[in-house]
Amino acid sequence: MKLDVPLLKLPRQYCAETLAAEVLALPQSAWIAHPGKLPGNDAVPLITPGGAITNGFAGPMEPTEHLRRCPYIMEIMADLGAVWGRSRLMGLAASADVPNHVDVGYYWRTHLRLHIPVITNPGVEFTCDDRTVHMKAGECWAFDSFCLHNVRNSGNDKRIHLVLDTVGGEKLWDLMVETRHSAQQELPAKFVPPGTTPITDLAFERINTPEIMSSWEVRCHIDFLVRQAPDAPELPAVAQALDRFATAWAAAWAQFGPTLEGLPRYHQLIARARDDLKRTGAGRIMLHNAVPFDHSLNALIFMVAVPSPTQTMAA
Repeated sequence: MKLDVPLLKLPRQYCAETLAAEVLALPQSAWIAHPGKLPGNDAVPLITPGGAITNGFAGPMEPTEHLRRCPYIMEIMADLGAVWGRSRLMGLAASADVPNHVDVGYYWRTHLRLHIPVITNPGVEFTCDDRTVHMKAGECWAFDSFCLHNVRNSGNDKRIHLVLDTVGGEKLWDLMVETRHSAQQELPAKFVPPGTTPITDLAFERINTPEIMSSWEVRCHIDFLVRQAPDAPELPAVAQALDRFATAWAAAWAQFGPTLEGLPRYHQLIARARDDLKRTGAGRIMLHNAVPFDHSLNALIFMVAVPSPTQTMAA
């Protein structure tokens, strides 16, 4: 989810001692390797599709056995008041890092990521765009994952963050707006002690990927990417090709909607759009975050707008 600032510290302070005690009480077997095999990176899945121990993004989300053993983490989630998606504890070993990258993909476009340090040290630095911060234990930070970002742990101890992904919620939105309106001075953080927040109303997402992307969503992603592009010579022709694609998709959607009957037409439109974009030079456009325009378009729309032929056959 695109923010208008690289990093945003929310006015919340959670009990670092309680958080650390809950996390350190988890068995070592709860920690699994980073899906990208980054050295020194591991995680404990807390919210996953079906509550299974997996790195999956799609499907109805449920708490894992590990989250159920962490009541204060659930209180924190309830306090922030959002609908929760895939969430984890993320570990970074001493002297390890997460190199510069941008989170490009449908999941990242639709979700906001929050970081709450559980165990940290002064040598841990988080850099997003042009800003570097040390997030202190118990603080709550949102950041723009569509910006170039990295993490480095130059300390002697493992860093552990609670990392919560969400499409948002009214209470969380209000907290973020309150913070942005006070940009000239940091708001005092409200301390949320353990045992004071009911967890009965925790909400988990059920819908997080489209079976077939609507014409309105297609247009939304196209408009977003065009806004993220510089005034490159190729951009007018690329924008025109995408406008043609979005108009044709709207026509197909009006005829077929989210039904498998329309799959041949939807696949045809995607193939034609890819050819048009090659011809108009979309691959030569780099977004402001240094990600190729055509790569982002592929990740946000073409790869997820419809099931692949393989998925359709499997179904």
